[in-house]
Amino acid sequence: MTPKPDGPPDGGWGWVVAAAAFAVNGLSYGLLRSLGLVLPDLAEHFDRTAQDTAWVSALALAVQQAASSGWALAFAPALGTLSRYFSRRRVLAVGLALTGNGASSLLLAPALQLLLDTFGWRGAMLLLGAITLHLTPCGALLRPLALPGDPPAPPRGPLAALGLGLFTRRAFLVFALGTVLVGGGYYVPYVHLAPHALDRGLGGYRAALVVAVAAVADAGARLVCGWLADQGWVPLPRLLAVFGALTGLALLAVGLVPVVGGKEGWGGSLLATAGAYGLSAGSYAPLVFGVLPGLVGIGGVVQATGLVMMLMSLGGLLGPPLSGFLRDETGDFTASFLLCGSLVFSGSFIYMGLPGVLPSCHPTSSPATPPPERGELLQVPQVAQLAPGGPQSILDTTC
Repeated sequence: MTPKPDGPPDGGWGWVVAAAAFAVNGLSYGLLRSLGLVLPDLAEHFDRTAQDTAWVSALALAVQQAASSGWALAFAPALGTLSRYFSRRRVLAVGLALTGNGASSLLLAPALQLLLDTFGWRGAMLLLGAITLHLTPCGALLRPLALPGDPPAPPRGPLAALGLGLFTRRAFLVFALGTVLVGGGYYVPYVHLAPHALDRGLGGYRAALVVAVAAVADAGARLVCGWLADQGWVPLPRLLAVFGALTGLALLAVGLVPVVGGKEGWGGSLLATAGAYGLSAGSYAPLVFGVLPGLVGIGGVVQATGLVMMLMSLGGLLGPPLSGFLRDETGDFTASFLLCGSLVFSGSFIYMGLPGVLPSCHPTSSPATPPPERGELLQVPQVAQLAPGGPQSILDTTC
């Protein structure tokens, strides 16, 4: 039996797991983000409304995040396993893995439009299914890792196995409530950003460019924010609340922006706001999973990852259809993006209840020691060893 290491190796095979998680993220969320280009063809073929066709991506998103089949069986273990391999560079590794979303969207958005023009929506969907089959070999790279603090035996009973006891922790409960609201608006651009660009007068390839710009900004922000978070300059919960709020504001701007030019224009204003959305949403994404070890401990991070995905699916299941309903009622996606931006902003406001977010929540410290008298020896300073997971994971905070 292989002995347990002293802690996460912070490298080694963890980089292989990061590469596998990169591919999994690109083949799941990256594909889902580009799927909005298919919805107009589906609506035209079946003579249905935007609300009806939005359920296609909404149900796919719910299946993925509820860990019931397909993408969820690959995504949740990939992110959970990756978090166990890293401590000091955990958020950077998660951010690197999550850039698969942006890289895949950058390639798939124009490629999917080409497939639609060449093979129609049926042929394009068949080819996307074949591409998604490449998730299978990624699972072989997720080598389990035993760490100190793991339970001696797997949990017994459905409640223990699902990790529902995590909801008894105040910090995780606050995080869960905020995540449900964020999920209600976070995934609407995945489905309706391209149709929104089409409604604003852009052609198919120019609408794909809007998606690609958001994807590039998203990918770059995930790497930069991952590095920034691992420096320990700002508590992770505070970064989570700030970038979540910026994501909500960017979505409000996407809905309100007037596009410069008609069908022959590039829609520079929409491109700019889509880029701002990509930067803020990309910064938010690695923090969602990077903050979990500090809330639940490294032993519960896999269960917490699955619960977070399930919680986001509660909002993600209803967000796109509601956005489609508002589009059918109002004639455009302005109200849809205003609603989803408000939901994301409200969820970020709830994150302010997490420890370490508000400046008034500060680490407790012992009373200051008076200076020594002349000739008196200085006391030997006490050195505290940081636990795995970064400095934020062991701070005792008071409000």
